[in-house]
Amino acid sequence: MKKRKLAKKQKIILGVVIGIAVVVAILNGARRIAEKSASSSQELYIVRKETYENVIEIAGTVAAAKSQTLESLNDGTVVGVYKKEGDSVKAGDLIVQLDDTEQQYNLANLDYEISVAKQNQTAGKIKLMETQRTSLVRKIEDRKIVATFDGIIAELDVDPGDYLEAKDEIGTLVNTSYLTADVEVAETDVAKLKVGQKVEFTFPAYDGAVEGYLVSYPAIGEVTSRGATIVNAKVRIDDVPEGVLPNFSFTGKIQITEPEQKLVVERYAIGHEKGTAFVEIMSRDGKTTKVEVEVQPYGTDYVNILSGLEGGEMLKAQSSASKSGRMSVSKKGQKAQKNNKNNQQQGGMMGGPPPF
Repeated sequence: MKKRKLAKKQKIILGVVIGIAVVVAILNGARRIAEKSASSSQELYIVRKETYENVIEIAGTVAAAKSQTLESLNDGTVVGVYKKEGDSVKAGDLIVQLDDTEQQYNLANLDYEISVAKQNQTAGKIKLMETQRTSLVRKIEDRKIVATFDGIIAELDVDPGDYLEAKDEIGTLVNTSYLTADVEVAETDVAKLKVGQKVEFTFPAYDGAVEGYLVSYPAIGEVTSRGATIVNAKVRIDDVPEGVLPNFSFTGKIQITEPEQKLVVERYAIGHEKGTAFVEIMSRDGKTTKVEVEVQPYGTDYVNILSGLEGGEMLKAQSSASKSGRMSVSKKGQKAQKNNKNNQQQGGMMGGPPPF
């Protein structure tokens, strides 16, 4: 009887011990899970190298250095076409000749009259006839269409036998030794402009960037049809690559300052202790190293690291992003980085770099 009671008591004690062990195991497991969860939810930030560009964005179309509309100055029949599209010409080269038979006859007749007059007319009469001769010579020249500068015939649509009326346009002569463009610059950016600033052009029809420079900008603004106040700055390309032609469209940027390399990280990775900024660098084995850094603001959610780091480090979060409408940096880091870059570009366009 006593033995049965003792065995029953031992079983109860054993059950209690086993129950306690199970509870301890459950608690230890929960603690490990909590620690693992806390570790996995730790926000980390990577120090990135970025290039900051302080630029003014521009767009437009390029124009030839010089352009001449080939047109007839008088009515007449075309008796000669001496050039074709694509030909290079020099200033004064004859391109098209109109019939000048009548004008040549009038000049020859006047020359005869002058020769007779020199024998029996007064000096005053001869002077008037010489003035008339100058007028006839000019009329003969007006029967010609000539190049007014060295260039290339971009267009020419005329054939011998065609009848032209005064001001009829038959083609275009261009000088493409350099290209120019007028671009709009917002009034808020005018103070940043300096003649000679580097300009980078990008053409849809050309692979690669083309370098030019700012030629000039006026001392007075104008209001566009959109109600914006702008100035029309002139930019130029001296070394025109093959394949870039007048009237090609482009986008580009006027470089205000040289590009700057910056080390950028979210401000939540920066801690402060006794007036000194610091970060905790996380190694691959999970250990952290505390390092003092010097930083300055870079936009709203980022800082520029001036000293203490080299880039590529993984930093432990020292604070969390605000929950009131702001996205989580750990989950949206890539999008935040993209938005920050956009803010940098807008700063260069409208108001210089972000305030430091």
